[in-house]
Amino acid sequence: MLLFPALAVLGLTTQCQSSKPAVAASAAASAAPAAAPLAAKEYRYESVPGDPLGVRIYKLDNGLTVYLSDYKDAPRIQTYLAVRAGSKNDPATATGLAHYLEHMVFKGTSKLGTQDWAKEKIELDKIEALYEVYRGQRNDAAARKRTYHQIDSISGVAATYAVPNEYDKVMGAIGAKGSNAHTSNEETVYQEDIPSNQLEKWAAIQAERMREMVPRLFHTELEAVYEEKNRGLDSDFNKEFEALNASLYPTHPYGTQTTIGTIEHLQNPSITEIKKYFGQYYVPNNVALCLSGDLDFDQTIRLIDKYFGVMPSKPVPVFNAPVEQPITAPITKEIIGPQSENVMIGYRLPGKASKDAVRLRMLDKILTNGQAGLIDLDLNQQQKVLEAASFTDLNDDYSTHVIYGTPRAGQKLEDVKALLQGELAKVKAGNFPDWLIPAIINNEKLTRTKSYESNEARASAMYEAFIERIDWKDYLQQQDDFGKITKAEIVKFANDNYGENFVTVFKRTGVDPNKVKVVKPAITPVPANRDVASAYYKQLTALPSTELEPVFVDYKKDIQETEIKPGLPLYYTHNAENGLFNLSYVFDLGKNNDPRWGLAADYLQYLGTGKYTAAQLQQEFYKLGCSFNVSSGADRIFVTLNGLDSNLEPALQLFEQLMAAPKPDATALKNMVAGVLKQRQDAKLEKRVILNAAMVSYVKYGPKNPFTNNLSEKELKALKPEQLTALIKKLETYQHRVLYYGPRTEEATVTVLKAEHKTPAKLTPAPAAKDFAEQPLKDKKVYWVDYNMVQAEILFLTKGDLYSKELAPTLALYNEYFGGGMGSIVFQDLRESKALAYSAYSGYNSADKLGRSNYNLSYIGTQSDKLPEAMAGMEALLTEMPVAEANLEIAKNAIRNSISTERITKGNILMSYERAKRLGLDYDLRRDVYASTQKMTFDELRKFQLAKISGQNQVILVIGSKDRLNFKELAKYGQVQQLTLKEIFGY
Repeated sequence: MLLFPALAVLGLTTQCQSSKPAVAASAAASAAPAAAPLAAKEYRYESVPGDPLGVRIYKLDNGLTVYLSDYKDAPRIQTYLAVRAGSKNDPATATGLAHYLEHMVFKGTSKLGTQDWAKEKIELDKIEALYEVYRGQRNDAAARKRTYHQIDSISGVAATYAVPNEYDKVMGAIGAKGSNAHTSNEETVYQEDIPSNQLEKWAAIQAERMREMVPRLFHTELEAVYEEKNRGLDSDFNKEFEALNASLYPTHPYGTQTTIGTIEHLQNPSITEIKKYFGQYYVPNNVALCLSGDLDFDQTIRLIDKYFGVMPSKPVPVFNAPVEQPITAPITKEIIGPQSENVMIGYRLPGKASKDAVRLRMLDKILTNGQAGLIDLDLNQQQKVLEAASFTDLNDDYSTHVIYGTPRAGQKLEDVKALLQGELAKVKAGNFPDWLIPAIINNEKLTRTKSYESNEARASAMYEAFIERIDWKDYLQQQDDFGKITKAEIVKFANDNYGENFVTVFKRTGVDPNKVKVVKPAITPVPANRDVASAYYKQLTALPSTELEPVFVDYKKDIQETEIKPGLPLYYTHNAENGLFNLSYVFDLGKNNDPRWGLAADYLQYLGTGKYTAAQLQQEFYKLGCSFNVSSGADRIFVTLNGLDSNLEPALQLFEQLMAAPKPDATALKNMVAGVLKQRQDAKLEKRVILNAAMVSYVKYGPKNPFTNNLSEKELKALKPEQLTALIKKLETYQHRVLYYGPRTEEATVTVLKAEHKTPAKLTPAPAAKDFAEQPLKDKKVYWVDYNMVQAEILFLTKGDLYSKELAPTLALYNEYFGGGMGSIVFQDLRESKALAYSAYSGYNSADKLGRSNYNLSYIGTQSDKLPEAMAGMEALLTEMPVAEANLEIAKNAIRNSISTERITKGNILMSYERAKRLGLDYDLRRDVYASTQKMTFDELRKFQLAKISGQNQVILVIGSKDRLNFKELAKYGQVQQLTLKEIFGY
């Protein structure tokens, strides 16, 4: 939860009113769908004196709550439409309903997404009735099969009248980003990041979505939810967290039902129940609109009232939260699955609006804050476990506090549990330093200050307050309360609430004996209807909007370049917004130069200096409101210091002392090496690492590749502390550059760096790096790895040409059109039309460095028994790209509107320049993309696709269970070869 500081001036909220005259609606706007007359009226709002976000809260006549914050970092607005209802409001007999409704809201209405509503409605009504029949046939398999065949057949007829993905097409065309939604216990939230000049189109279409829900393409979307459920069944963490909640909440829906629902309920859906839920909860007096960005308060509220104000309010069902009985004795559960082991301990506490929830937030930070928490220093920094942390799950009725840990090699989960409880016991005994709570308060303020730079965070805070059912003043007051918490208060809170009232879940590695999956029904693909559009779509997209001109980064103007000393450049950008800084030393060397660099970077966190131990050093940084990090990639090392600029000098002194004279620690190295070896074994249990890192690197480079470029176990164990500390001490003698983003002047920055950043008179060039040659990928092959999972995940990989900036416009348009988002060809075809996957995408990815190759990478995750159709579907699209001129125009508009409203600012300017230089560029490449894509034709895209993708040699990577994979089908795509984990990991 993001909370904000309540300043001393906070008092009663103020009542204000807007008196700007109404803007006359254009002819097109007045004809817009669902629009009410734009009357001249005054809008009263509440605000809180001293609110750092300057939020205004309006309440329309129908009860709709509107939160607005004006922040002009870029001509864009982050929007959230928050419904105060989630999975806890699901009927116990139809779990997963709120989540499935969330999917349906993207399907349109009787105006949006239809070619002929009158005809479509007749078929949709038949489908709804048949699903009720289907639900009543649970014990008659033959009858269910016949009914589902009818559903499938009629769905095909209904789909001929539909315009799939029309909502996504609108949002893509206006340049929206991050189009998404989520459902959790108490909320369903729809989000968009829109250009500020497209606000009216956004308001119109969101109001239309709120007006009604049409269950269009219901059975194909249901299949996507099945896949989402199967992905959850393949996640050990999901199963573990569900087991924890079920024990903590045996009566409350937090534990008795899950957001995605049971298999039984998913396979017996009720459109009637979904419509009923929509009618009960998707009403204006139960909804908030939360907007932060480049907006005009008065014009924004008038537009919102114009489109949303006509909706009638309704009474909302009251949720009566079941009261849980106290847990009087520890409860233990066990989960078994293929992923790495861990232990999770959970406690049940009061809901997030309570004072105890504020105390819980503090206790959580005392345990883990990333630097100086008890678990951070006592368990992680001392390497007593592989990893441990604390986190909270705050909800309206109850909150959950979880502490968890992963074991080191040979360590029992029971021992990890004892260590975690030992840290909690220290809090109960008051065995933590007096300065820790004030330091936590200061660092939380810094975190919030940084978050003010994000419209997403600002708008998220608003909808959190709405869902929590508290006034904005009280939401801000929570942070004031957080800042007043005392040590004695926390000690009492811990003793009052942390006894034998906990649940332990042991997650062990093995074969899950209860493995299940959602079985797919027989679904006939429905037409994509790409070149048709509803009358509503044409009317909406015709609404006028002010053209915005793009602003490109001018590296020579936006970055000041100077020298700290000869051969040591400083790249400087001024922070005019707050008192925070980010300082980086960038070295063009890394693991490819010496695989020990990654180890040296990790080792540094366990080392102290002659003056401070490693733990004391972390505490000193935390007191200063600063932190440091050293990270080594394949060919670059970033040494970063950030925090409160007023403490830059003492923080930099501490940091430079550590870099110049790290104190070798043999025990720390021995433990670190043991931890690295355990992490390597755990990595072999993680399917994402196996597929996206190990297998991809193996195919691109062969057995010896950047991913496997690590010291062997023997070499690791032979390492001496002095070898790594020598590397650390030598690092700043190599050529590097300094990046600074902060509030002090360029001259003042040079002065402090000259004084504290000690380097030799002449810096040494980086040593030679190992060159990993890219493989030609001439043969068609299918590599597979055996993994115990419900789904199968497939990557299609094709090697392209070396990087060339001339390709950038073509790649931008191709990716936007073909495989980039929910309105793309790939998503429409494989998910929306054929229901083959929850997730599917394709992209021609540019290299990140000059001299490296581009690659086309396509992904689909599907049920193992749908693998033949999924592979054939993706292969067909890659072979012959469908023609859809309407989609092409949408893609062009998306690029134009996105670039014209996107702004690279603040510290991002420096990182943008870093990326550009790696590609041999000295200007903002978006300039070329913006200038060229609007003139491109489909023939040009087709020419690119035929030359670079269609029919090109490709390698296919598959991860799945050998008992479920169809090897005969895989053989159609090339020579099939199993890869062992040893082959792809190198150990």
